[in-house]
Amino acid sequence: MNTAFDLSPLTRSIIGFDRFSSLLDKANEVKVPAYPPYNIEKLDENKYAIVMAVAGFNEKDLEITSHNGSLKVSGKITEEKEENQKNYLYRGIASRNFERNFSLDDHVKVIGAEIKDGLLEIKLERQVPEEAKPKKIEIKSAANSAPKALENKKEK
Repeated sequence: MNTAFDLSPLTRSIIGFDRFSSLLDKANEVKVPAYPPYNIEKLDENKYAIVMAVAGFNEKDLEITSHNGSLKVSGKITEEKEENQKNYLYRGIASRNFERNFSLDDHVKVIGAEIKDGLLEIKLERQVPEEAKPKKIEIKSAANSAPKALENKKEK
């Protein structure tokens, strides 16, 4: 099912979001794999965590890369582990190679990662620079400043 969105009502009043419609189209095209399962948690106003279930992987088997607003997490089982496979009667724990991509918002940075009890936790934080924060603009009135100048001239 391929549905197109008409964003023309939004683009009349939004400035600088011209790539928004292309992002929506791209999101509709991407088929997201189900393995490995993950959660995204909001820890506080500017801190987040991605928690992935990576049973059977250790820190040497995993790679995390952050570049230009994109976060890539990949896992590759080494050949040594595959050679030492056991004789399973039933194998319900998947241990296959994977690659998972996440799009990060502007100013969201990866600040660390930790693996514990089969869960990989990637810590993220929004770090907005001062120049990108909202600024209050003082409004001056030309009418108020002109009479003050005239009053000063009258006093002399």
